[in-house]
Amino acid sequence: MKCILVTGANGQLGSELQQLAPLHPELHFTFITRQELDLSASDTISTWFADKHFDVIINCAAYTAVDKAETEPDLAHAINGTAVANLATIAKAQHSSLIHVSTDYVFAGQNFRPYQETDPTDPQGLYGASKLAGEQALLSINPAKSVIIRTAWVYSQFGNNFVKTMLRLGKERAELGVIYDQVGSPTSARDLAAAILSIIEHPKLASLTGTEIYHYSNEGVCSWYDFAKAIFSYSGLSCLVKPLETKDYPTPAKRPHYSLLNKAKIKHDFEITIPYWQDSLKACLHSLNGK
Repeated sequence: MKCILVTGANGQLGSELQQLAPLHPELHFTFITRQELDLSASDTISTWFADKHFDVIINCAAYTAVDKAETEPDLAHAINGTAVANLATIAKAQHSSLIHVSTDYVFAGQNFRPYQETDPTDPQGLYGASKLAGEQALLSINPAKSVIIRTAWVYSQFGNNFVKTMLRLGKERAELGVIYDQVGSPTSARDLAAAILSIIEHPKLASLTGTEIYHYSNEGVCSWYDFAKAIFSYSGLSCLVKPLETKDYPTPAKRPHYSLLNKAKIKHDFEITIPYWQDSLKACLHSLNGK
């Protein structure tokens, strides 16, 4: 039986992994939160692992406040960069697999075709820079049987996310402006969690001699405007959605205009079938409406 550690247990991805864990009785899961292991305090990480061993570490913990990172760079780098280096060192010493979740924000967001894993990185803000620092540390330490999964536009029935914000605002307001000139692929945290569990159980993982980068998001493409329109349509909300340009909605951190990720590598290597974004959105909304 494989022993699996999941950090960031109360986040969107960690919560979805908790939901799926009972479907995998062959895996023994340990879920931990920031209260049990504070990844921002690097000196405590090795101490926590001193008497523990896991076959796989799934690092779902992250500093994700994109705008706040502009004024809290040290904290963002501690969690997204230094902590990843510490986890990678532990994984290498214990011969564990490390599955680390990263982001499309490591790219400039100005591409003309879906980003491949080998494309040059160029983060435009401190959040993206901190996530790239974590990637670079993991690749440098290079523990075997380990993967970096870049994803984008993650939402879930848990936590705070675009879908839940739109549902709240759609009930409170008659009309709403949403950005239309940023495009990407919404990612169901439930689908990403299922993909990670498939990777853990696939023989390809054990054959990796170092750390590999993969991309994952749902299939298809839309703008935030299209995403909001679909949320309201499937939820029966009559809120009028008006398209906004990015320049009309300034934020402290620059957002990528283009977040499409090429998923051919992960689909090939781990034989994963990725659902279409609208189908996954409907499933999430069904779960939310059932609560």
